[in-house]
Amino acid sequence: MSISYEKLLKLLKERGLKNSDLVKKNKVMGQATWANIQKGGNINTQTINALCKFLNCKVEDIIEYIPDED
Repeated sequence: MSISYEKLLKLLKERGLKNSDLVKKNKVMGQATWANIQKGGNINTQTINALCKFLNCKVEDIIEYIPDED
Protein backbone atom coordinates (compact mmCIF):
# COMPACT_ATOMS: atom_id res chain seq x y z
CA MET A 1 0.00 0.00 0.00
CA SER A 2 1.07 3.55 -0.52
CA ILE A 3 -0.21 7.07 -0.39
CA SER A 4 0.08 9.15 -3.55
CA TYR A 5 0.42 12.93 -3.51
CA GLU A 6 -0.07 13.26 -7.27
CA LYS A 7 -3.44 14.94 -6.71
CA LEU A 8 -1.77 17.56 -4.52
CA LEU A 9 0.95 18.24 -7.07
CA LYS A 10 -1.63 18.52 -9.85
CA LEU A 11 -3.79 20.89 -7.77
CA LEU A 12 -0.79 23.10 -7.01
CA LYS A 13 0.09 23.26 -10.69
CA GLU A 14 -3.51 24.06 -11.68
CA ARG A 15 -3.57 26.92 -9.19
CA GLY A 16 -0.17 28.24 -10.22
CA LEU A 17 1.37 27.54 -6.81
CA LYS A 18 4.94 26.45 -6.13
CA ASN A 19 6.55 24.73 -3.18
CA SER A 20 7.83 28.11 -2.01
CA ASP A 21 4.21 29.24 -1.62
CA LEU A 22 3.70 26.44 0.89
CA VAL A 23 7.07 26.38 2.59
CA LYS A 24 8.35 29.94 2.72
CA LYS A 25 5.57 32.41 2.04
CA ASN A 26 2.64 30.87 3.89
CA LYS A 27 4.48 28.45 6.20
CA VAL A 28 2.02 25.62 5.58
CA MET A 29 4.84 23.11 6.05
CA GLY A 30 8.57 22.85 6.45
CA GLN A 31 11.12 21.99 3.77
CA ALA A 32 11.59 18.46 5.16
CA THR A 33 7.86 17.77 4.87
CA TRP A 34 7.85 19.04 1.29
CA ALA A 35 10.78 16.70 0.56
CA ASN A 36 8.76 13.80 2.00
CA ILE A 37 5.87 14.64 -0.30
CA GLN A 38 8.21 14.74 -3.30
CA LYS A 39 9.56 11.30 -2.37
CA GLY A 40 6.12 9.83 -1.63
CA GLY A 41 7.02 9.58 2.06
CA ASN A 42 4.89 10.05 5.13
CA ILE A 43 3.41 13.30 6.37
CA ASN A 44 1.34 13.83 9.48
CA THR A 45 -2.33 14.72 9.81
CA GLN A 46 -1.46 18.21 11.02
CA THR A 47 0.19 18.88 7.65
CA ILE A 48 -2.75 17.38 5.77
CA ASN A 49 -5.06 19.65 7.76
CA ALA A 50 -2.90 22.71 6.99
CA LEU A 51 -2.85 21.86 3.29
CA CYS A 52 -6.62 21.43 3.14
CA LYS A 53 -7.13 24.71 4.96
CA PHE A 54 -4.68 26.61 2.76
CA LEU A 55 -6.03 25.11 -0.48
CA ASN A 56 -9.67 25.13 0.69
CA CYS A 57 -10.12 21.51 -0.33
CA LYS A 58 -10.92 18.05 1.03
CA VAL A 59 -8.39 15.38 1.97
CA GLU A 60 -9.37 13.29 -1.05
CA ASP A 61 -8.48 16.24 -3.28
CA ILE A 62 -4.80 16.01 -2.31
CA ILE A 63 -3.98 12.41 -1.38
CA GLU A 64 -4.96 8.99 -2.67
CA TYR A 65 -4.56 5.52 -1.20
CA ILE A 66 -3.13 3.02 -3.69
CA PRO A 67 -3.42 -0.61 -2.54
CA ASP A 68 -0.74 -3.20 -3.25
CA GLU A 69 -1.30 -5.37 -6.29
CA ASP A 70 -1.25 -8.65 -4.33
